[in-house]
Amino acid sequence: MTDTPSPTDGDAIIDTPFTDALNERYLAYALSTIMARSLPDVRDGLKPVHRRLLYAMRLMKLDPDKGFKKCARVVGDVIGKYHPHGDQAVYDAMVRLAQDFAVRYPLVDGQGNFGNVDGDNAAAMRYTEARLTRAAIRLMEGLDENAVDFRETYDGEEEEPVVLPAAFPNLLANGASGIAVGMATSIPPHNAAELIDACQVLIKARRGVRGPVSHEDLLALVPGPDFPTGGLIVEPRASIAEAYATGRGGFRLRARWHTEDLGRGQYHIVVTEIPYSVGKSKLIERIADLIHERKLPILADVRDESTDEVRVVLEPKSRSVDATVLMESLFKLCDLEIRYSLNLNVIDLDGRPRVLSLGQALEAFLDHRLDVLKRRTGHRLDKIARRLEILDGYLVAYLNLDEVIRIIREEDEPKAELMRAFSLTDTQAEAILNMRLRALRKLEEIEIRKEHDALSAEQAELQALMADPGRQWRRLASDLDAVRADFGPDSPLGARRTGFAEADARAAEIPLEAMVEREPVTIVCSRRGWIRALAGHLDADKDLTFKEGDEERFRFHAHTTDYILAFTSAGRMHTILADKLPGGRGHGEPLRLIVELDGDEDLVALLRFEQGRDLVLASSEGRGFRVEAEKCLAQTKTGRHLMNLRDGVRATHCLVVEDGQDTVAVIGRNRKLLVFDLDEVPHMTRGRGVILQKYRDATLSDLTLIKAAEGLSWPMGGHSGRVRTETDLTPWRGRRGAVGKIPPQGFPRSNRFDG
Repeated sequence: MTDTPSPTDGDAIIDTPFTDALNERYLAYALSTIMARSLPDVRDGLKPVHRRLLYAMRLMKLDPDKGFKKCARVVGDVIGKYHPHGDQAVYDAMVRLAQDFAVRYPLVDGQGNFGNVDGDNAAAMRYTEARLTRAAIRLMEGLDENAVDFRETYDGEEEEPVVLPAAFPNLLANGASGIAVGMATSIPPHNAAELIDACQVLIKARRGVRGPVSHEDLLALVPGPDFPTGGLIVEPRASIAEAYATGRGGFRLRARWHTEDLGRGQYHIVVTEIPYSVGKSKLIERIADLIHERKLPILADVRDESTDEVRVVLEPKSRSVDATVLMESLFKLCDLEIRYSLNLNVIDLDGRPRVLSLGQALEAFLDHRLDVLKRRTGHRLDKIARRLEILDGYLVAYLNLDEVIRIIREEDEPKAELMRAFSLTDTQAEAILNMRLRALRKLEEIEIRKEHDALSAEQAELQALMADPGRQWRRLASDLDAVRADFGPDSPLGARRTGFAEADARAAEIPLEAMVEREPVTIVCSRRGWIRALAGHLDADKDLTFKEGDEERFRFHAHTTDYILAFTSAGRMHTILADKLPGGRGHGEPLRLIVELDGDEDLVALLRFEQGRDLVLASSEGRGFRVEAEKCLAQTKTGRHLMNLRDGVRATHCLVVEDGQDTVAVIGRNRKLLVFDLDEVPHMTRGRGVILQKYRDATLSDLTLIKAAEGLSWPMGGHSGRVRTETDLTPWRGRRGAVGKIPPQGFPRSNRFDG
């Protein structure tokens, strides 16, 4: 009978469902990714690779006041002792800690090529050198004083800290980003002085000096991120408050720019700060592509004049281009504006990933600092107790010096005899036996007593500190003040770099015409609906060609930046940008290809949009109303529906109210003329309109707007070109909606005011 192999045998086969095995292994991988690679610790704000890099550099004594050493040596130590991963991945992490454009407060002081804001990579690790910065030293204060726990390294030969003491609020000061399995983190950098000020307020609340700290109190001290590359945050304050309250949100960050006057009305725009994490060279390439692809015709050129400071020069197409509109266009089309997300997902104090608010992250940092303070104080008390024990033994020896010497000279077991004779501990007896003869001088006894008194006083102070939470918080506040002195607004790194601004309200929606160079054109449309835009302002008598059997119907001057309004018999108003119309070659294009028209829908009016003007609309049943031109603009090819028409009724008129026009003249097919005040026609945005003229068996023939003081004019018959004007319109005046009277003798038989 053969024994069944046990599961512990090296060649054993374990029978288990595939899904269970897969779930178990994937869960292990996910936890490893989350805990040991991607998410920072809320206490020191570091991932394991960064923590191991700094610890290895500390052991190599790469202090800020010492010399540099090759990065290859540091990377070798890290991957050999603490972090068994690829050397390039470790070096990349080290490089980022040294880049002042990537990290708000660099933790590594690099010497050599560590990359640049253009996006260029760092030199190989065999060429570059590094040492620690003051911020990194602050992170590791107390490592030798039992401030944090240590654990074995992966091979069991060394020890490494589980977390750093972190006297510096690194998590929020430098931020972090990472993608794990099923979760991610994105924490922007902040100003250290502002974070410390917020911590001081929280400490006062814990001491009972002030009341609870509200979210608004923290926002007053930490108004938003502070990116190393500067820029301007244009996120509304309410959105920032919500993001910090929930730990999730985002910040709109845009470049900082100004204009430089070149004289004679010309200028160019200079970008001096670009958004965080945006490569300058790729950004300039993108802007150049926009110019080449004519997606931004109001921009002529872009140049990079940067040295050690960013200076990107933008040249507008002409001096008439509005600088704000140009920049708002660029903010929409390229990475001169980005949205940096906030996802404050960290490894919390209990070792679990959790999304924290701003206040919770600061509270966790203070809890860690309090724990570090207690551990360092306890460690110092233990050292003082051991030293006082030895000093007490020394004092006993001095008081009984002759007997101590005799015992040492004559006894076979002097240590045991000393312990018995003077009630000494093992430590005290060992210290006496190890004393040098020169330490027996009288002066040394005085020094020992001074040291004993000083240590006793320090011990009493530390014991009082351990017993009084209020003192502990005061000590923490004092320690934070010392850190603020190093990184405050007056320090080289401390001044806030990122400002706050509001997005320009007038450029929230950039008009299409802002993207077009302003040039004169003449709009021409034929009776069959073929439309075109000819360059320049042509004379009214200039002959134009049309398709056979077609002729001119509309002609007027405009500019490429103008909107053209097309009103149809279905009561719809279409909007076309003049720049989008076909050019003067050929006969143009049918209007139906530019806007959507139904099969029986005809063009009634074609006119240039003028802001601030009123339009008078009328239908064949004699109804109409006034509408503001701004209310007629449409965003789609289907147009804007303005007039509600019954079956068989068509829209017939769309007239612009010119300056001084105060009277409406309307005539029906029943040859009745009615004149009334324009004020009787109400403003509407949509509808059938009001009755302009009352008919029994007729429809509207024509409508015109006049100035009452100048009278009503119409062309006389024949080809004489003479015009008759009737200044006394009293016989035909009435109220809107009346029937009217027969027009003056000589009025055109066509019942139209234009003959």
